Amino acid sequence: MTTALFAGRFDPVTNGHLDTARRAASLFDQLVVAVADTKTAMFSTEERVNLFAEAIEDRKNVEVVPYSGLTVEFARSQGATVLIRSMRGATDFNNEFDMALMNRTMAPEIESVYLIARLEHLFISGTRIR
Repeated sequence: MTTALFAGRFDPVTNGHLDTARRAASLFDQLVVAVADTKTAMFSTEERVNLFAEAIEDRKNVEVVPYSGLTVEFARSQGATVLIRSMRGATDFNNEFDMALMNRTMAPEIESVYLIARLEHLFISGTRIR
C-alpha cells in the first residue's frame, strides 16, 4: 500500500489544492493532507484542517491532519513514501526544484511527485484569495 503526503499551509484551501488532492487520491492508496501549523495564517490550523476535511470528505482514502516541523520527518511518521507537490509554472519550478533536492538529501527513501496544475487553476493562490 502506498501512502502519499500532500503538505501545505492551505490558507485557505483553494480549488487548485482540492484538484491536486483529488488527483493524488486517485493515484495512491492513501493520501494524507498535512496542514502546516503556523502562527501567521489567516485561519487557525484547526479551521484550515476542518475546511479541507469538509471539502474532500467524498474521498474515503484521504485524511486531513495538522503538522509541524520538517515535512519529510512528518511524512516518515505517517508511513508516506511519496510527497505530492503541485506546480503552476516556471516560477514554482525553481522553488520546487530546490526543495526536492533538499528533501532527497534528508529523506532519500521518499519520492517527490509533481502534479501540474490544470489550466483553470493556474492563477489561483491562497495569497490572492486572502
